[in-house]
Amino acid sequence: MVRSNKDINWVVKSNQRVNTPDINSTKNTFSMEDSGRGASYTVPCDDYVHVVEFSPFDSGSAASLLAYGGNQYVVVGTCRFQEEDMEVEGVEFTTLRVFHHALRVDCLAWSPESRLDKLPQLIRFCTAAADRKVRLLTSDLQNQHEVKVMEGHTSYINHLVFEPTEGKQMASVSDDHTCRVWDLEGNETTTFRLRSPGVSVCWHPEDAFKLMVAEKKGTIRFYDLVTQQAILSLDCGQSPLMSADWCLTNTIKVGAVTGSDWVIWDITRSSYPQEKRPAHVERAGNFRWSRVNENLFSTTGCPGKISSQLLVHHLGHPQPVMIGSATVGAGLSWHRSLPLCVIGGDRKLSFWMTEM
Repeated sequence: MVRSNKDINWVVKSNQRVNTPDINSTKNTFSMEDSGRGASYTVPCDDYVHVVEFSPFDSGSAASLLAYGGNQYVVVGTCRFQEEDMEVEGVEFTTLRVFHHALRVDCLAWSPESRLDKLPQLIRFCTAAADRKVRLLTSDLQNQHEVKVMEGHTSYINHLVFEPTEGKQMASVSDDHTCRVWDLEGNETTTFRLRSPGVSVCWHPEDAFKLMVAEKKGTIRFYDLVTQQAILSLDCGQSPLMSADWCLTNTIKVGAVTGSDWVIWDITRSSYPQEKRPAHVERAGNFRWSRVNENLFSTTGCPGKISSQLLVHHLGHPQPVMIGSATVGAGLSWHRSLPLCVIGGDRKLSFWMTEM
């Protein structure tokens, strides 16, 4: 079921301030942190950040698109770091627009169609919330905003992704034991029945006719979108699998966190992991590959009462190459061209730069 933006599930925030950043485009520069396990850079926010995502796509801008979601809003902005521009001290974050969201934002995915180098500009991303609906937002960052609300899932949605070459489709996985594929009109075009809750879904730009779906019970399957059949499966050998990712720079590598361990597959060699190591004292929460180095990845522990641990790993090193700690962190995303990742948290974004 598709509903138009007349349903007011999203509205562009007006000029009054309701515990969210100002709607107007604002540019702020923040200096480098110098604490031991603290972030390389932090950017303050006005609310708890539940999800944060760098756009993995070229937007035509020298700065990187970034979106983060709080309890009832999504902030869209750009980041520029001193490693990219000598005139920047630390990180320069520019807020492009703030969009009100009816509910807490639980997951978010960028469309490759988002561009800042054309007029009108185009921002497109989708979100999921506790009402089990997918929302697709398209905006010119001025006065034109369109929202489609997609209904079909019957339980909590855990992850979203756009088809990465043209951006004409999205996929979502849910606790309802399904992976669903949608078109931009909000129509559900394909449904894959899973054997346990779906926790991650990945679409690779070099293999756009395949979809990788990770299930909580410890299985990862690759589906052929033409035949709509499973063509390959991987087995963790343990559960629960909480998060998985398909390496952008090497299509044969898949990684995941299961229990308190991280596991890595070479999908050409075996359905069982080639490497496995303990990562977190308690259950791990997220796994994400770096977008610039096939041997670099990060994991986070499930948020605790006080803090969440971020670990950056390199396959050539027996121990993590970086250990960070953030106040009850949430979300995890890598920059598209720097060895830098971000997590959200209590009224801030925390960025960690890794030496490769």
